[in-house]
Amino acid sequence: MKKKGRLILIIIFIFLLPTCYIVIKHAFNYLSGYLSKSEQVKANILLVEGWLPDYALKIAYERFQKNKYDYIFTTGINSFTEYSELWENGYLIFHSKINKSLPDVVSKHKIEVEAYGSLSGTHSAHFNLFVNGSLIADFFADKHKRSYSADWKGSLSEIDSLMVQFTNDRVDEYGDINLFVKEIVIDHKISIPYLNNSEYDMSELNGKRRIVNNSTSFAEIARKRLLSMGLDSTKVIAVPGAKVKINRTLTSAFAFRDWLNKSKIDITGINIISLGAHARRTWMTYNKILKEKYAIGIISIPDYMNDHSKESKVLKTLRETLGIIYYWLILIPY
Repeated sequence: MKKKGRLILIIIFIFLLPTCYIVIKHAFNYLSGYLSKSEQVKANILLVEGWLPDYALKIAYERFQKNKYDYIFTTGINSFTEYSELWENGYLIFHSKINKSLPDVVSKHKIEVEAYGSLSGTHSAHFNLFVNGSLIADFFADKHKRSYSADWKGSLSEIDSLMVQFTNDRVDEYGDINLFVKEIVIDHKISIPYLNNSEYDMSELNGKRRIVNNSTSFAEIARKRLLSMGLDSTKVIAVPGAKVKINRTLTSAFAFRDWLNKSKIDITGINIISLGAHARRTWMTYNKILKEKYAIGIISIPDYMNDHSKESKVLKTLRETLGIIYYWLILIPY
């Protein structure tokens, strides 16, 4: 009888399995759609989360131009980013920190670039390495942080420029190809970090779209990106938040609230641009912190980094589901 009972249970399980799969699939799709839903309001202010990838900032730029907003705000915490992100083809130009009083001796030197890419395999980021304008090597950087080294023969005192050129920027169904560069190291002794020692010349090496890498907040970095696209500097306002390890969205919302309390800007409504499933949490947070003083809408940009595979989409949805439950709890006092 026990064997017969187990057999019946197995048959029932097999029979119900397709139904359970369909129910779970529909539930997941509903949850993903709920977290990523856009709902705009009539507004004169566009707010952009500063950590968004460049393709999302380009969409923000287009929305700002098309809908004739009065201002675009960028938010984001103060945080030292260890790697400089090259989100568009261009040149990362390092200012030499080499002591010019070094002996003028020609010898072989090892030049290393600490870097990684946003994707791997055939979608790895490609970059060229230049010394004094001459190409000495090229590499493909995958998702693993590592050192890419090349030999160069010459005198260190004669080095005037070191450049990393990113060449294969692309966004498609596989994700967004970006390059991340930490520093250039010479002979394991001379280290030139990107922060405060480099400039990012986008597209062409002509200085027309050049960003100085001296910002330490996501809000300021996003503002520079938007200005490089051609926006009026008087219309783009960065509002950095405090440096924190957790509750970054909440911290950014507090900083924006405090800025508004000190300003005299007229607001008819605010539309916030966020990314994918994170949008619902952002929308809830700003509504709560601003105590619904303004009409607030949300614009969810597709998350190409996490939605290009079922596994990453599921993980992102689950993570954001837990995140929105956590935020709902911590926002209760406000």
